[in-house]
Amino acid sequence: MKFVDEAIIDIAAGDGGNGCVSFRHEKYKEFGGPNGGDGGRGGHVYAMADVSLNTLVDFRFARRHEAKRGQHGMGSDMFGAAGDDIVLKMPVGTIIADAETGEVLHELLTPGELIMVAKGGDGGFGNMRFKSSINRAPRQKTPGQLGEKRLVKLELKVLADVGLLGMPNAGKSTLITAISNARPKIADYPFTTLHPNLGVVRVGPSQSFVVADVPGLIEGASQGAGLGHQFLRHLQRTRLLLHLVDMAPFDDAVDPAAQAKAIVAELKKYDPVLYAKPRWLVLNKMDMVPKEEREQRVSAFLKAFKFKGPVFQVSALSKDGCDHLVKSVFEHIKSIQVALAEPEYVDPRFVAGLELNGIGETLDPVAPAELEKPRKVTPKALKTNVKPTAKTIPAKTGAAKTSSIKPTPKQKVAEKKSVVTPPKAQASKVKVAKEKITPIKTAAAQKVPAKKAALKKAPAKKATIKKASAKKSATIPHKRR
Repeated sequence: MKFVDEAIIDIAAGDGGNGCVSFRHEKYKEFGGPNGGDGGRGGHVYAMADVSLNTLVDFRFARRHEAKRGQHGMGSDMFGAAGDDIVLKMPVGTIIADAETGEVLHELLTPGELIMVAKGGDGGFGNMRFKSSINRAPRQKTPGQLGEKRLVKLELKVLADVGLLGMPNAGKSTLITAISNARPKIADYPFTTLHPNLGVVRVGPSQSFVVADVPGLIEGASQGAGLGHQFLRHLQRTRLLLHLVDMAPFDDAVDPAAQAKAIVAELKKYDPVLYAKPRWLVLNKMDMVPKEEREQRVSAFLKAFKFKGPVFQVSALSKDGCDHLVKSVFEHIKSIQVALAEPEYVDPRFVAGLELNGIGETLDPVAPAELEKPRKVTPKALKTNVKPTAKTIPAKTGAAKTSSIKPTPKQKVAEKKSVVTPPKAQASKVKVAKEKITPIKTAAAQKVPAKKAALKKAPAKKATIKKASAKKSATIPHKRR
């Protein structure tokens, strides 16, 4: 399948259906009233990210994508049917932009993501919408609205964590084959890779990252030499760049340091942001270099290239040093993901070691060992925590002695009453209490006959009421029937 990462398509949403002017006609129904329905809405145009796709070749030949229009309204209160929507499936990482203005409309970054690219027009109103107590037979209707029409540019940028960068025949395709299940074309001539290749590197259970292999760069790629630098766009979303250098070129006259400097210069010309990304140096084909000359050749290369950063010596063919490289790359990507992750919200009410005061503000965290110790309540703490109230509760004698709060006059009287007296004094007090109680009983006994006498005189009042009623009845004359 041909790899296509750019396409320009013309999309058009459906127009809305027109409203209907209609009146109810039935036998023996003279003025049935309006019954014209509304028109249906036009179909929308959606774009969906599909994991199974990795190229835009489907849009290279199918340029026109148009949704159906809505059905017109009809009589008998029948509304028009809505137009069918269309869904355009695109690879994950596709950028949808307006071809005329260059404005980026959407980016498909999540598998299964569905977005609306063009909205269908709304249907028009029928005459039944305009009826009222004044306008009994409306003849107004509205046409359907037009759907959106756009000329859209699609650009694919593959989603990868790591990008491989280097000259042709540097061993990029061999390396991605050694560390992943990708099987790109490998040959002994330059420009074997003509389009980007993706490979998933498995480090362990639930531990993996994606590597992107792009065609090789040469000096003058920004001016169109070789395949150009158009494929560098696929490295703009990566988090780490691996710069591969061939340490055993076929031609002895080729200087690896000069080639590495040319790649860095082309990278800087294309995009300064891409040039500023973290870049590691991978010295490939070290198995072709004699062991006695490896240290000397590597030190001479680093001195000429003036590179300050991580350096790895590997052999993609024999897989020497690949495990150390893969683990280091995974740890770097994992640290970036942790740094970019949003912190989870933690409710302070359920965090051990945090206290809340009465207002609801959090105090300084307390160590777990201090939480286990029992707290001691001091008189100063009591003074600060006790709030003054209108009525004070009398405290016991024991509590009054231990606390430093001054008792009130009422509390002093209650304390005096609660003091234990000897038996003799108690007997004398009981006699005095009896003497005080006896006059109360005599007074109550004296008052009881007076009440009874008042009750006996009550019938006399009833007699007076009867006499008064008799007088009234005598004065009122009887009416004739």
